[in-house]
Amino acid sequence: MISIDRFLSDEQDPKAVEKVIGKLNDLLTAGEELLYLAVQKKPAVNLLPDSIAISNKRIFYCEPGNLGLTMNFKDISWKSIKEVSFKEEFFGSKFICVPQHGENIVTEFIPKVQARKLHQAANQQLDEYKEMLRQQKLEENRATASPINLNAQPLAEIPAYEPTPEPVQPVIQIAEVVEEPEDETTLKLRKLKTLYDKHLITQEEYEAKKANILDSL
Repeated sequence: MISIDRFLSDEQDPKAVEKVIGKLNDLLTAGEELLYLAVQKKPAVNLLPDSIAISNKRIFYCEPGNLGLTMNFKDISWKSIKEVSFKEEFFGSKFICVPQHGENIVTEFIPKVQARKLHQAANQQLDEYKEMLRQQKLEENRATASPINLNAQPLAEIPAYEPTPEPVQPVIQIAEVVEEPEDETTLKLRKLKTLYDKHLITQEEYEAKKANILDSL
């Protein structure tokens, strides 16, 4: 049985707390713990206040029905909640729950102190749920990652690229034609002919000198 004393620390209505706790005691699942309970305080008549309870698994919305003879419960799990917030007003605060899908759930006239603690408890549970999801994702990634085979053979080394050498063009050496020096007789005949061609000597002189050169051989 849940003790109601720890849910009366912020001036919650004792009668409302006792009624809600009595019902929630049968709704909690294994491993589920009730963390905080806020009770509506309407400015005029507060005979049938709504309540909001935070557990480590979900948020409970508790609304009296049939003039207080029955109690209607709605709950939303942390995985279905996007964020929570509250807005302080002249008469208490609005507590706002933003689900992943659907319209926002707004509860008015929550005492300001209770709204702040409700918001704090809800945010803490949201952070813990997100951290749990992150850890699960890490575990899944580790489980699906391919194991490293330490005995695997190393990849064959790729030989370094070596450019194909260009064919060496044969060096063709052109032999110089070396003219043998003319002998003395040939030189004399060439000079004699040059003199004759320039009309420096007559044909008779040319023929006579030519004959002398040839006779000297």
